Amino acid sequence: MVTQKYLNELSFNVIGACIEVHKTIGRGLLENVYHECLKEELSHRKINFVTEMNVPLVYRNKELNTNLKCDLFIENCLVVELKAVLELNPLCEAQLMTYMKLLKAPKGILINFNCFNIFKEGQKTFVNEYFKILPKD
Repeated sequence: MVTQKYLNELSFNVIGACIEVHKTIGRGLLENVYHECLKEELSHRKINFVTEMNVPLVYRNKELNTNLKCDLFIENCLVVELKAVLELNPLCEAQLMTYMKLLKAPKGILINFNCFNIFKEGQKTFVNEYFKILPKD
């Protein structure tokens, strides 16, 4: 069962994986390079994920083909969106929050690899109404 504590621990481990990738290859590369390295790091840590997953969008009771894809959906409960940009902007945050809502995921992490320090400036974590109703332990 997914709990707030489990999600917080999972987030900590995923951010740790991102820090390891960033520490190993540095900044200044394209997003897809970090994506590939992070997939390797998550596999090495035995963290289950789906990559480039289609995000379903239902409109008027019909699922539409919108070609929305989230970078990583981890353990069926955590959305991770990767960037390699000068700075994160509200559009990046809105994209992550939308994926979380559509996937009914309680938590999401936005990672920007184009920074000096992932922990201090390269990550933002978000929760939504699904997180608030999860058991704490």
